[in-house]
Amino acid sequence: MPARMDKVTLVAASSIVIALAVMGIKYAAYLATGSVALFSDALESIVNLVTSIAAFWAIQVSRKPADKDHQFGHHKAEYFAAVLEGVLIVVAALLIARQAWISYNLALAPENTMQGLAINIVATLINGVWALFLFRFGRRRRSPAFVAEAWHLTSDVVSSIGVVIGLLLVVVTGWAVLDPLVALIVAVNILWSGWKVIRDSVSGLMDEAVSRSVETEIRTIISAEAEGALEVHDLRTRSAGRATFIEFHLVVPGSLSVSAAHAICDRIEAALVKAVEGAEVLIHVEPEAEAQHHGVIVL
Repeated sequence: MPARMDKVTLVAASSIVIALAVMGIKYAAYLATGSVALFSDALESIVNLVTSIAAFWAIQVSRKPADKDHQFGHHKAEYFAAVLEGVLIVVAALLIARQAWISYNLALAPENTMQGLAINIVATLINGVWALFLFRFGRRRRSPAFVAEAWHLTSDVVSSIGVVIGLLLVVVTGWAVLDPLVALIVAVNILWSGWKVIRDSVSGLMDEAVSRSVETEIRTIISAEAEGALEVHDLRTRSAGRATFIEFHLVVPGSLSVSAAHAICDRIEAALVKAVEGAEVLIHVEPEAEAQHHGVIVL
């Protein structure tokens, strides 16, 4: 990899490499056993690879600076990748359910089960460690693409654990029918994971406001830093990937000079940018005749 590759790009590229490795390991487990449950696990790894590539693309696009055609930046590109991940997860779940039904009707028993399970456990451990890392990294960077990928990998890990338990039961009981039934359970779990990813990503595309705790923090900062102003009203926020847009009206005394009002705005903006990662602040200054005195931050 290029020596100058930054950390975000390195993590995104590493996800592709890890997805390739895990896909190969899981497919080897399926080839060793012929188990439809292990096949379902391998199939989901193909989706992992595709979504890792989509996330890599979206993250690069989202980090581009604002331009003439995208004057508020490219932050929402990550949400599109996350929606794609959710759709692909749902498709994978449906394909797994179809394969489980075929296997159930054919009543095929897996072979070399313990060998396949040992191989699959290695892949599951890799996915589990990487999912934990992506959760921490994605939330710290406020990256919807990384968080969506982490949720997908978590779903994969849960599915893999279910596969392992199910195949152990096949070995203990000799009931081959448990193999496709486990695959079907995996499909349902993956379907739920896909729905969650799509739901959260669509919320981001719909300009969802910040959480109540973050809004409370914003209001506290404005109140503390707006000395010289009278009140704040019409506070609005929206999240777009790593960016948080904060907009409000600041009422100042009519006698206050433009320079003094600007100084207040600069002080508030600096405090918000320091406290809220990715904050982009827009303040509309109004004279005291515009004061509302209800539903506002009275200073």
